Amino acid sequence: MPGSDVTVGADPGLRVDLTKSEDGSAARRRAQGLAQTNTRRMLGWVAGVVVLAAVCMLSIAIGAKDVPFSTVWDALWSYDNSGDHIIVRDLRIPRTILGLIVGVALGIGGALIQAITRNPLADPGILGVNAGAAFAVALAVGVFGMASIWSYIWFAFAGAVVVMVFVYALGSIGRGGATPIRLTLAGVAIGAVLTGITSGLILLDPEAFDQMRFWNAGSIAGRGLEVSGAVAPFVVVGLVLAFVIARPLNAVAMGDDLARSLGANVARTRVIGVIAVTLLCGAATAAAGPISFLGLMVPHVARWIVGPDQRWILAYTLVGGPIVLLLSDVIGRVIIRPGEMQVGIVTAFVGAPVLIFLVRRGKASGL
Repeated sequence: MPGSDVTVGADPGLRVDLTKSEDGSAARRRAQGLAQTNTRRMLGWVAGVVVLAAVCMLSIAIGAKDVPFSTVWDALWSYDNSGDHIIVRDLRIPRTILGLIVGVALGIGGALIQAITRNPLADPGILGVNAGAAFAVALAVGVFGMASIWSYIWFAFAGAVVVMVFVYALGSIGRGGATPIRLTLAGVAIGAVLTGITSGLILLDPEAFDQMRFWNAGSIAGRGLEVSGAVAPFVVVGLVLAFVIARPLNAVAMGDDLARSLGANVARTRVIGVIAVTLLCGAATAAAGPISFLGLMVPHVARWIVGPDQRWILAYTLVGGPIVLLLSDVIGRVIIRPGEMQVGIVTAFVGAPVLIFLVRRGKASGL
């Protein structure tokens, strides 16, 4: 009616209906956007698996003596004890399998360390894993006279585990428990002390230096399937623990107080994460020696591709770690033919420039 104050826009019921409709449309758009994002992530992960399969074939075929892909296929399915088949079955395949295991372990371990400590520049060595393993190997070689990788692999693993437990215990002292800063400081301090002692042991015993130098450079060459079989169970358990805490890690990465307000058990998540890192990185370091930059670089690349969701970071790192390690190993085989460069040296050369590029371009997002 003319002069009336009542308008269509003033109807409370209609306003509520319009608000509900807008909220429903926004929710549907968010759901559709999330579904599209997850689809893209899944397609990217599948593409990564395909790339990993191709890299595995390269790792088997390329070396001091290249083997044609057709011969590789025959060696896998029609073994005839020829020279090329022996190279493929007895040397290249065990090396590639160990590269897969070590790459997965170091990549996932690096992602966990960065999430637990909320430090995007953290890697497995920051908690003393590498230093503990190296110290134990120096003892095994210099004191107990062990000479083969199989004999001191268990010393390396035990050293990594013991040091990790000690770091966590030291970081837990005081009010507030094991905070990221305390864990980092404890790991760096203990790692520095053990590195100094290890250097002293090596200088006092030149024979120990000769035994350790190739292990200390980081290499997957010359390890049989028995080494992969020995460390694989520890890596599998570490992977299971890592993916069990993938969702709580998203909350922990935002800060302890906010994580608790979201219902996450921060202490339990951090303890499980430290156990997983110990198993993964201890096994990898024991088998291949300390390999730098891989655990630091691969999670950065994964985070750049998929964002801050720890579940997808772990999934992409699961594939990206062995890709980087095996490619680095292939490069090390061909760059100084007929000799070889240890994979730990190559990852440092490859990883440092890539990481600097990502950081300078601002594409390596923070946690």
